[in-house]
Amino acid sequence: MSMMVKRLQLALIHTAVAVTLVPINSTLNRVMIKELGISAALVALLASLPYVFSPLQVLIGSYSDHHPILGLRRTPYIVLGLLFCAAGVVLAPLAAVEIPVQPVLGLLLTLLVFMAWGMGFNLASVSYLALASEISGEKGRSRTVAIMWVMMVVGIILTAATLGGMLERFDYAALNRAFLTVALGALGLGALGLIGLEKRVSAQPALPLDEERESWQVIFRKVFANPEARLFFGYLLLLLTALLGQDVLLEPYAAEAFGLSVSATTRITSIWGGVMLVAMLATGFLETRLAKKTLARAGGWVGLLGFALIALSSLLAQRGVFYGGVLLLGAGTGIATISNLSLMLDMTTARVGLYIGAWGIASALARLVGNLLSGVVRDAVTFTTQNALAGYLTVFILQALFLLVSLFLLSRVDVRRFRERESLPFAERAAIAGDLS
Repeated sequence: MSMMVKRLQLALIHTAVAVTLVPINSTLNRVMIKELGISAALVALLASLPYVFSPLQVLIGSYSDHHPILGLRRTPYIVLGLLFCAAGVVLAPLAAVEIPVQPVLGLLLTLLVFMAWGMGFNLASVSYLALASEISGEKGRSRTVAIMWVMMVVGIILTAATLGGMLERFDYAALNRAFLTVALGALGLGALGLIGLEKRVSAQPALPLDEERESWQVIFRKVFANPEARLFFGYLLLLLTALLGQDVLLEPYAAEAFGLSVSATTRITSIWGGVMLVAMLATGFLETRLAKKTLARAGGWVGLLGFALIALSSLLAQRGVFYGGVLLLGAGTGIATISNLSLMLDMTTARVGLYIGAWGIASALARLVGNLLSGVVRDAVTFTTQNALAGYLTVFILQALFLLVSLFLLSRVDVRRFRERESLPFAERAAIAGDLS
């Protein structure tokens, strides 16, 4: 089997897991908040469970390293994770609609379903990323990840468009059919990706621990030993909290402010994802011509302008202004993603795996903190003012402020000083890390 075919299969698996997020984060969150009247904070907590469980990826990865099943180290864990994800998608709307009818039972069922979905997401993710690393090798890893990323974004766009089409006439039966379709599609993509991909091992030798698979505590200690790295991590956390934390509220806001249908709000993900993909490709082209810090700054300002337009759109009662804000938010996210990853890799030519791990932690924490903060602030302001739009506007203004602070932190990041810190002798760096523990 050629390497290109293997990369495409890996991308299919990655896409299969990613598309299970779309119906829950882009459709069910809107239905739960708007149609069912469930607390946005509760919805945000449920949607954040994959990121709550993300520290367990280290344990899952290490366990699969040493416990192959039927001679396969990754495939069984990917299958199990994908099954949990698909089951979560199918059962989530069935459980959620019970919350207004039977609050205690409905909430318990919904929590269990979302926990299964979150665990499945982490179980599958760490396993297929490990398989991608093993198949591609160090030299081919970047190309494999690029293909996986592009196919994932395309898959998310197509899934959102499909859901939007199936929900033109919204009712709960249509919602259940649409979610079942996505779950079956994800399982089909995963099956195509897994066929013949991983070779069986005849014996079960103990593998050495993956040096790049380190616990969050270890990564924090190593990264935070460098003051410039601490500053950059704080910048990333604020930036990603703003850009990613809006995910749980954007569709319900569109429904509240403009009366958009479930179908129309679901398609917002397609618009946002399409613009983000174009922006990522454009940034990859521009980063050889412009300074990466300049591009990162541009991504932050474009995202900030997007939030300003989204907040302003309801005050002006202009749907076009809202969609303009969504376009800018997608563009800002795409520019910021590529430029900041490149900036981070420019800052260190050593220990790349460590800093990629730090990026993953920043992303998971940002989604967790951003989602929870958005939900809590929206509910608190709505309760205080008795005005739902005021709650949403406060969240978007707060996220714009996060971006503004992140841009200030970015201006203080010094690549030269970062490299000087990274070139310190190991003993001295270890002593700095010890001081932080």
